[in-house]
Amino acid sequence: MDKYKFPHDPIAGSASIVSGAQYRFTILNDLVARYEWAEDGRFEDRASTFAINRKFPTPQFDVTDTGDQLTISTPSFRLTYDKKRFSANGLYVSFSAKTTLWGAEWRYGASPDHENLGGTARTLDGVNGRCNMGSGVLSRSGYACIDDSDSMLFDGDGFVAPRRSGDRIDGYLFSYGFDFQGGMKAYYAVSGAQPSVPRWALGNWWSRYHAYTDKEYLTLMDNFDAETIPLSVAVVDMDWHIVKGDNVDHSGWTGYTWNKDLFPDPDAFGKALRDRKLKITLNDHPHAGVHSHEDLYEKMAKYLGHDTTNKAPILFNPTSPSFIYASLNILHRALEKNCDFWWIDWQQGSSSAIPGIDPLWVLNHFHYLDNAQQVEKGSKPLVFSRYAGPGSHRYPVGFSGDSINTWDSLRFQPEFTATASNVGYGWWSHDIGGHMAGYRDDELATRWVQFGALSPILRLHSSNSPWTSKEPWHFRGENHRAMKQFMQLRHRLIPYIYTANVTSVPEGLPLVQPLYWRFPKRNEVYHYPNEYFFGSSLIVAPVVHPRDKRTNHAAVDVWVPPSKHVDLFTGSVYDGDREIIMYRTIDHIPILAPQGSIIPLDKNFVPKNGCTNPEGFEVLVVVGKDGRFTIVEDTFNDLVEGSTLAEAKNTRNIKIEYNQAAGKLTTSSSNKSWKFKFVSFFHDPASISVLVDFSKIDANITTEELPLTPGLSVEIPKAASDGDTVIEILLGSDPQLSIIEPTKRIEELLLDYQLEFSVKDKIWGICKSSRPTTTKIGMLAGLGFDEALIGPILELIVSDSRQSS
Repeated sequence: MDKYKFPHDPIAGSASIVSGAQYRFTILNDLVARYEWAEDGRFEDRASTFAINRKFPTPQFDVTDTGDQLTISTPSFRLTYDKKRFSANGLYVSFSAKTTLWGAEWRYGASPDHENLGGTARTLDGVNGRCNMGSGVLSRSGYACIDDSDSMLFDGDGFVAPRRSGDRIDGYLFSYGFDFQGGMKAYYAVSGAQPSVPRWALGNWWSRYHAYTDKEYLTLMDNFDAETIPLSVAVVDMDWHIVKGDNVDHSGWTGYTWNKDLFPDPDAFGKALRDRKLKITLNDHPHAGVHSHEDLYEKMAKYLGHDTTNKAPILFNPTSPSFIYASLNILHRALEKNCDFWWIDWQQGSSSAIPGIDPLWVLNHFHYLDNAQQVEKGSKPLVFSRYAGPGSHRYPVGFSGDSINTWDSLRFQPEFTATASNVGYGWWSHDIGGHMAGYRDDELATRWVQFGALSPILRLHSSNSPWTSKEPWHFRGENHRAMKQFMQLRHRLIPYIYTANVTSVPEGLPLVQPLYWRFPKRNEVYHYPNEYFFGSSLIVAPVVHPRDKRTNHAAVDVWVPPSKHVDLFTGSVYDGDREIIMYRTIDHIPILAPQGSIIPLDKNFVPKNGCTNPEGFEVLVVVGKDGRFTIVEDTFNDLVEGSTLAEAKNTRNIKIEYNQAAGKLTTSSSNKSWKFKFVSFFHDPASISVLVDFSKIDANITTEELPLTPGLSVEIPKAASDGDTVIEILLGSDPQLSIIEPTKRIEELLLDYQLEFSVKDKIWGICKSSRPTTTKIGMLAGLGFDEALIGPILELIVSDSRQSS
């Protein structure tokens, strides 16, 4: 198993350790302390599933030992210990950070910290609504601990091992105060960085539990293409292999032999998918092992020395290095001509023949390391599997389980996804649209897809029921259009998402972050668990409630961070540092960007399959503050046909900078075409100057309105930007976001309202009057109508305080 050794450094330096006969404390870094108790005095230096790195430069700390009491003091905490078996009275820590009025203190074994902000769960199988997300690394108390006492270990020789028996305690205390991001970076330092995923994994995935034939599946892929809905991953669920028949001597979902009744030529099927620029994953339920009907039974048996006389099955055994090796290098390898990565669908619990060895951990760990050895050099590995506990972030992507088709399930998923970042788990993939049970609701399905487009992975999925399949064209017209729009948007966002994937994610900043990651001292943010940061600039608030049938709008509670923000769909400008209810039709959800944002999109409104590098960019710019963004591309993602990955393995960095004082945007083109959209900024096109290599050119400068993103558009021909040329756009000094006059939009709202005409007349009379804004608000409130009716109008009136000045 030497080939499965992986980089880790689990033995701490002696200068960082304070120990006695039965206790050991390791000051790992400025924020993290490890505490161990071992009745037999034998402490653990092997890597665990959570902690793979413990060797760091020794931080500053002082030790006082009075004989019966030990004190360890660092700049961030003071630990006191009575040298007995750990207890709430004998081991406690006070903290220097002033996160609470009463003073935070941690005591070993005391009641749980009710200020903890949660982690994540192993699965959402059977969950209709909320579930317990356990504890994460972040807490409003300013500290948190991880109990690592029962986790599985890595033996250092390429396999796994259980803990020693006996009375043992092994834990990690994180003390970060309000530095939430620092606390999470300390977590990643100990547990390993969160890997980037392949670019193609960031596009749209198709998945359904259904016994497709090869022709049905390929026809479906062609239907997506005809609909101009791009895909990047084709998921083939359980029925790709034989699961039943007279020769199958087990029940269940395990299998490793292609079902030739459905897929008579697997190689041709795999080639056809790859010709469509799709990656392939096959579902694997490994729990039943390898039975005699499988094509590879004899080969596996020979390698393992298994007696085949009575055709006894080769049982799944995660505790056996030989079985794991053979499973990967014989069983799975033979199938990987038509499988780029595996969907490990383990549902059989955490027990194995050796207590402490969790089969899910074993599967995740070895499949990920194995895939890393199979992908082309320079590419990135992937495994699609379930969460097994702290440390699972090292094996993306996560499968959250079988979602229930209800509004309650959707309502929980944004919070669930964001909160998982508190335990480092940033790559959840949900059953977008819901998997099973529940009910048909086209609006629900649409809102789910919209959330999916602004989540780590968008994977449509459903059960084999004839009523649950998620093809967008099976839904009503407006829902079909909205789903299609957001699935196209997902692929257009890949330049922005992929840059975060390869820059921010490995540095400890997941793609999705709760609001409190950046504003931990603001009480308001803790009341908006479904709102989150998406990458470096975007703030997303998914719609998770049905709309009002009279207004056609759904309500969303939103906290707008400090500084003005712009909605990238509507162009509406919002004052910052406020709470507001936003209202959106089925076509939109709130996607906000602050001043200084630069958001690169694929210029093509109808991207192709596969998530290749775009030929051109549409860049959304929000004026008002300085901004910068560096688009990162790997050149092998724009390879021409016939070339190999080894021939193109360079990274391409395209810097875009915006200087607010000068009103100047600058970039260096790399043979790309460009369109720059200055969102919610309207100016005389004649006053805008565009220079290429410092020479003025005639660019196409226009203003655009809804349904496009409103603002000033500057399009630069590709011919003018071939090679490494400098592009400058001069807007004029200190440009500001334009004031969007709300009257016309209010009129359009009222036109669509399903109301008595007399009611419309009353509302319109107030809105079009010249009265002050505060008076209009009071008069509208005085009409006595409910909030759902007046809310969309009030949002337009109060969004930007400049409208009333």
